[in-house]
Amino acid sequence: MTVAIFPGIKFCILAAMQIRENISLKPYNTFGIDVHAQYFAEFRNVEELADLLEHKTVVAQKNKLVLGGGSNVLLTKDVEGIVLKNEIEGIEVVKEDDLHIYVKAGAGVNWHQLVLHCVANGFAGIENLSLIPGNTGASPMQNIGAYGVEIKDVFYELEAFHLHDKELVKFGLHDCEFGYRESVFKRKHKGQFVITSVTFRLDKNPTFHTSYGAIQQELEVMGVKELSIQAISQAVINIRSSKLPNPKEVGNAGSFFKNPYVPISHFEQLQKQYPAMPSFPFNETHVKVPAGWLIEQCGWKGYRRGDAGCYPKQALVLVNYGGASGSEIFDLSEEILQSVKKKFAIELEREVNIL
Repeated sequence: MTVAIFPGIKFCILAAMQIRENISLKPYNTFGIDVHAQYFAEFRNVEELADLLEHKTVVAQKNKLVLGGGSNVLLTKDVEGIVLKNEIEGIEVVKEDDLHIYVKAGAGVNWHQLVLHCVANGFAGIENLSLIPGNTGASPMQNIGAYGVEIKDVFYELEAFHLHDKELVKFGLHDCEFGYRESVFKRKHKGQFVITSVTFRLDKNPTFHTSYGAIQQELEVMGVKELSIQAISQAVINIRSSKLPNPKEVGNAGSFFKNPYVPISHFEQLQKQYPAMPSFPFNETHVKVPAGWLIEQCGWKGYRRGDAGCYPKQALVLVNYGGASGSEIFDLSEEILQSVKKKFAIELEREVNIL
């Protein structure tokens, strides 16, 4: 982990003109929850962020919430303090070697657009992560993953600005302490840093991952004769589009719960009662059980109460059909958690951040 301080920089970007009051956050979260921010400001580069953090209005706010794509958050109340919206753009190749291309992207770059850019240019490694909602800055924070690939598999480094020390810090792979949908930014560094850019180490010669989920089956339906990262990306897009709601049409944050890992002994006991219970290897002592299957077995798939519901095509996804509040969706998630715990003695964990 390395630090780059901004010595002697004079910020004169007039952040005061960017700060707005009483702003609805409905356009800035994929659940479409209509809560308000006391103050709101956008930044397009590190200098603007540093300038904002020096402004008296921002300094005076105890609470500072940084938003990216708003795709992994459930807002349950108005936000006191200031919301800082990360709009840092830009995609560039920063170096390459015989085997790899190193692609740096601003934290505000839409994740799927980054994937499409890399696929179009033949940069392999993130094609299985197509159509995941949100921005690039959140990808290492969550260690996002799908269809057998996680961010940690392609991660090289990131830059993050410390909100208190006003320093730009570089984090390498080990600094991030990646786990299952986890990183150091969700634990000991939570709320301390703003991720400004992420650099990925992508492959010139692809390694295809087609064994997870229905990718191979979809490739056959597509009539693919010669495997490519373009074909895999399109297969993933087709699969996700068929079973997951478009946030622009139905408010949601993708998978609401993590897939739990349970002791093998407990799983074997459950399997006697539920022979069809699926599982995936996790480690020597635990297996991973699909949360969607558990939720569906408890009868929640397709459930709707007012405008809060459980998506009919994928029980792992909670949705806002238009007018649900964040609290209504949270209460539904709590009922789901309790029912799964009661039926299977398995505790689900929310993947979405609750604010």
